[in-house]
Order: sequence, then C-alpha cells, then structure tokens
Amino acid sequence: MNSYKKEILNKICYTELVYGRINKKLNLELSKDEIEKLIDIILSETDESEFQKKGKNIYIKNHERSIRLTINSYTNRIITADKLNEKTTNR
Repeated sequence: MNSYKKEILNKICYTELVYGRINKKLNLELSKDEIEKLIDIILSETDESEFQKKGKNIYIKNHERSIRLTINSYTNRIITADKLNEKTTNR
C-alpha cells in the first residue's frame, strides 16, 4: 500500500476554480485561506487507511466531518470536496 498522506500534505495545490467549487459543494462561504486551512485539517486528521487511489485520483474520506476529498494523484491538485452520505460512504 502506497503512503499518499505525507506527499499530499506537502504538495497539495489549488486552482482558482476549486475554491468556488468547494464552497458550493459543501454549502460554505469560506475565503481561499479558510478553505486551505480546512483542507489541511481534514488531511491531517484523516487516517491513512482512508486514502484510496482509484485510477488517477485519490479519494480521502473523513467520516467525522462527513467529507470526501478528491485529489489528482499525478499533480496533487485538489479537484473537489463532497459531503458524505449513505451512498458515497461505501464507494
């Protein structure tokens, strides 16, 4: 099993569009800095076993916050964040 957590924490990057996408998908109104802090906290507190690579993406499920992050495994760029529900919990 590969260790993705440390690399993602060190190399995560963002696009301008992803800030709006994260606010929309999570129903938030956070600034860019607040979003980056939130993502950093989620990544830090999520156990390595919840980092799952499928294809070119890594999916990170944080059950305590009910959030799933999607990160491109080649660029370490965050793609989106989704609220976890019954359907996405088992993916």
